[in-house]
Amino acid sequence: MLEEGERLEPLGSGIRVIVSDEHSFGTDTVLLASFSMPKADDKACELGTGCGTIPLIWSREGKPRSVTAVDIQEKACGMLKRSVEMNGLQRRISVLHSDMLDLAGKVEFSSYDLVVCNPPYKAAGTGIVNPEQSHKIARHEFACTIDDIIRVAAKLLNFSGRLCMCQRPERLSDLICTMRKYNIEPKRLRFVQQRTAKQPKLFLIEGRRGGRPNGLIVEPVLLIESDNGELSDEMISIYGAYKEDYL
Repeated sequence: MLEEGERLEPLGSGIRVIVSDEHSFGTDTVLLASFSMPKADDKACELGTGCGTIPLIWSREGKPRSVTAVDIQEKACGMLKRSVEMNGLQRRISVLHSDMLDLAGKVEFSSYDLVVCNPPYKAAGTGIVNPEQSHKIARHEFACTIDDIIRVAAKLLNFSGRLCMCQRPERLSDLICTMRKYNIEPKRLRFVQQRTAKQPKLFLIEGRRGGRPNGLIVEPVLLIESDNGELSDEMISIYGAYKEDYL
């Protein structure tokens, strides 16, 4: 089941994911999985799924009805396929090895209740580019841009379907402007801080396709740590069954 350089990461409730140094996940992935939690009967899609942690966390909670997990990297898709089989989730999660810009004929457009994406945080041409191909794709707008992601999401979503993403605060205006460009109205926004004395390091945002303009709800800041440096009560709650292995 495991290939060289791979290991199992427990997600709680008996669910495990295959990870490696090239394809793993961090706190932002867990936060996005919680923020975007689908309904039980939703049809969902993750663009740029990597090792597939978000669909597996959702499945740990018995949601949604189905997930299409899309990634351009063949190795990541192979790892997720084995994770899906290992967890007996073949009926819930389907893995699609594809460029998200080439989904015509591979998925049904205008049919998804939820699309989620943890996108590259750095715009093309900024920051130090990691020479490792998998890291370059994950961290920089090398294979796709914010415009690409939101344009594809708009094609996938049904009317009033949700798009959920996370990103660095300096790119908030990029996301809001691009969502509106493709008729996805921002409806929920939440900033994430390490602790109260720190500036936000991340934000989580939800938009609805065809939603009425305005009405954006800014939720209370999510604190990762309490002032004494321990995980906040909310973070412990978000980690859920995973926290037993994390703490």
